Amino acid sequence: MSNCSPRPSDWVTRWTEALPPGSRVLDLACGSGRHLHWLATRGYQVTGVDRDLSRLADLAGQADRAVPAELLQADLESGPWPLAGRQFDAVVVTNYLWRPRWAELADTVAPGGLLVYETFGEEQASIGKPSRPDFLLRHGELLTLCQGWRVLGYEDGFVPAPDRFVQRIAAVRPGGAARQHALPVLASAQG
Repeated sequence: MSNCSPRPSDWVTRWTEALPPGSRVLDLACGSGRHLHWLATRGYQVTGVDRDLSRLADLAGQADRAVPAELLQADLESGPWPLAGRQFDAVVVTNYLWRPRWAELADTVAPGGLLVYETFGEEQASIGKPSRPDFLLRHGELLTLCQGWRVLGYEDGFVPAPDRFVQRIAAVRPGGAARQHALPVLASAQG
């Protein structure tokens, strides 16, 4: 898809770079593995799920980019949920939306764990693909879906190069021990 970069998303790197080594991280709908590679090189225990793992062949075939990861092939939209009963310290989702699986997705985030989600907003249809409402978030939808969670960061708007409308959130699931050490340090305002 022309709207996707081979580099890891700045949103994902910002919110996951402070996770402690060994954290269990899920990359749901991992695509070509751009986040799997970045996460694995930071010492996280990475699990990637996608319906087409063949796009990871190039990544796994390059010695300098080999990814130590658990890979699960699953059709998230029509097959059984492949992660029943499993939870992760952090869950990353980019450029993917399938609303009927939201409750199962949310359950994969361990109590006190981090959700980092970034996908296209509804205005994306005005400039390109995806354009189907099924694959586009309505304004504020991630805030509604994460109601009751601790929202660390949220954005809804236009991002240039490549041009796209996105909505993104970083949120901590309630319950469990707070993982303060896993949160990035926020710069203080200069006054």
